[in-house]
Amino acid sequence: MHYHREGYRIIIVSSLLIIIADIGIFYLLDNYPIIKFILAIGLMAFLILIIQFFRVPHRIPTQLEDGIISPADGKVVVIEEVEETEYFNDRRIQVSIFMSPLNVHANYYPVEGEVSYFKYHPGKYLVAWHPKSSTENERSTIVVKKKNGVEVLFRQIAGAVARRIVCYAKEGEEVGQAEEVGFIKFGSRIDLLLPIDSEILVELDQNVQGRITAIAKLKTTV
Repeated sequence: MHYHREGYRIIIVSSLLIIIADIGIFYLLDNYPIIKFILAIGLMAFLILIIQFFRVPHRIPTQLEDGIISPADGKVVVIEEVEETEYFNDRRIQVSIFMSPLNVHANYYPVEGEVSYFKYHPGKYLVAWHPKSSTENERSTIVVKKKNGVEVLFRQIAGAVARRIVCYAKEGEEVGQAEEVGFIKFGSRIDLLLPIDSEILVELDQNVQGRITAIAKLKTTV
């Protein structure tokens, strides 16, 4: 396991602030040992939570030539047919994965191919499970086109706590399945918009792992 580069600055600054706070607690609350102990333990627990948020476990990725692997850790909260209006303008199957602050928050490409579309959208910060979060929250939309012509769209969506989406996608670049695409800080959601004839391999409320869990199977041609 290692820690994501997006967290280095936050971890360092948080560590320094908590060390300073602990020193202040030690001197200012010298006559209140129980309160001092509780505050010190609470601050250390908070630092541990911050550090673990940026963890990236070592995993051997699943490779599925005609399949979709999970782009993130989390829970499947939506499986439904929707009208996709940003890129395809047709019916798609939406599979949404909610990431709590306790999940790993690195994001991965669900398929291999060429990035045929990328767009960042500023927006609101509704709770990530809100139905309108897919279209109104801050988000990044990425479309990957496989060699056989099948295209898969997925979105990184900020939530009420998440305030920064990091996305490394660039139009025209070739990407591999399970390669890292970005990171969302402190709780969020990812939507997959799949061809309507895709075979969905997960269920609602199922916990999935990024780079590991098979989400769907695609048709081999368009």
